[in-house]
Amino acid sequence: MIEPGIYRHFKGNLYKVMGVATHSETMEQVVVYQPQYGERGLWVRPLSMFTERVEHEGQKVARFEYCPDVS
Repeated sequence: MIEPGIYRHFKGNLYKVMGVATHSETMEQVVVYQPQYGERGLWVRPLSMFTERVEHEGQKVARFEYCPDVS
């Protein structure tokens, strides 16, 4: 499960995760999060995509990394 809190996207920006919600029609789990820059609107992304590893600069890295020391 995803821990609420601050996460760093592999490209560097910070996001505040509010929690995990379930899509009412498909039952797919999605992560509800808020960018910590710009207009700070609420966004959702499929849980499977939020937790996947992606290739960045020739290495496999987490798309989002939990940052417990950032508030």
